[in-house]
Amino acid sequence: TDIFELLHRRRKRSSTIFCSQYTKEGWYEQLGGDASPLADAILDRIVHDGYVINIVPIDPSKDLSMREVYGLSETDRM
Repeated sequence: TDIFELLHRRRKRSSTIFCSQYTKEGWYEQLGGDASPLADAILDRIVHDGYVINIVPIDPSKDLSMREVYGLSETDRM
């Protein structure tokens, strides 16, 4: 219920970033699935008007930085 309250308060007011090792399809089960009355409500608040940014894994055998993988230069810093 804590995550539901957080999402409910932030909805339409501010951005929220979620990082997960699970695919968005796996979130439902992680939130309790059919056994949780809040799972649907939580996912509705996360997915509605949301954007998904998939980060591709980096091959550890190659010595590449995230900057090199995504084509960012020093001038692209925030």
